[in-house]
Amino acid sequence: MDHSTHQLTARTATWATAAQATLHCLTGCAIGEVLGMVIGTALEFGNLATVVLAIALAFVFGYSLTMRGVLRAGLPFRDALKVALAADTVSIVVMEIVDNLVVLAVPGAMDAGLDSWLFWASLAGSLAVAFVLTTPVNKWMIGRGRGHAVVHQYHH
Repeated sequence: MDHSTHQLTARTATWATAAQATLHCLTGCAIGEVLGMVIGTALEFGNLATVVLAIALAFVFGYSLTMRGVLRAGLPFRDALKVALAADTVSIVVMEIVDNLVVLAVPGAMDAGLDSWLFWASLAGSLAVAFVLTTPVNKWMIGRGRGHAVVHQYHH
């Protein structure tokens, strides 16, 4: 990265930009996470299988949301996938570690049914904590021209 590019990314690495990138990531992660938790709980999967399903779906939906915009900008599928992987992998990994650890740490949350306030409150709370802890990671990455910064050139 040349000096002018570094200055540009350092200026664009604001807390607002990081929060926007994290919210974008959270949207895909939350869709996958909630869907995975609901499916796993409804089908009475064990905790491990439910968490694995939720994580897998979080990655699928997280990458899909990024790819949708990049494909719309005209990139071929293979290139769009590379951009999504570069833009979102670290953010999704951090978010998934945090939100799953929080849900697992809440006594009874994983065993609560879909009609339980404990299930939904722990899931919502875990996503909120993940957002707060992932935002600084995204700010750091954007400031170095990584993470969500690689997608900005494709936004219209």
